[in-house]
Amino acid sequence: MAEQKITTFLWFDTQAEEAAKFYVSIFKGDSKVISANPMSATFELAGQRYLALNGGPSRKFNEAISLFVSCEDQAEVDRFWDALIAGGGSPSQCGWLKDKYGLSWQIIPKRLMELMGDPKVVQAMLGMQKIVVADLERAHGGKS
Repeated sequence: MAEQKITTFLWFDTQAEEAAKFYVSIFKGDSKVISANPMSATFELAGQRYLALNGGPSRKFNEAISLFVSCEDQAEVDRFWDALIAGGGSPSQCGWLKDKYGLSWQIIPKRLMELMGDPKVVQAMLGMQKIVVADLERAHGGKS
């Protein structure tokens, strides 16, 4: 496999290795901690490499960047959503959440992307925190 040219770099206060292990535990399969030391941790989630730094408290995550997770179905949405808000995370609107480290995630079912052209579906989504596929389908006038 070719070396990844661009790597997402994440600035944590002091929890780089802890966060890496947390994320790897959620995105099982081709996810792993590659290396860790007192200053940083390198890890992969679903084959995508990340570098986490213990950079201190001077920088915080905000919603200007998020990690988008494309989910096959409601069960996958539920699993990722519940795991990422566990231990102090917080839900937001339209499938967004912040994990316990303050990193923003979008947990989005593929079905939402298929239905986004329908204004009724968009309106339904705007009223949701976690995306519920059955509610999108009802708004679209399809199956529930």
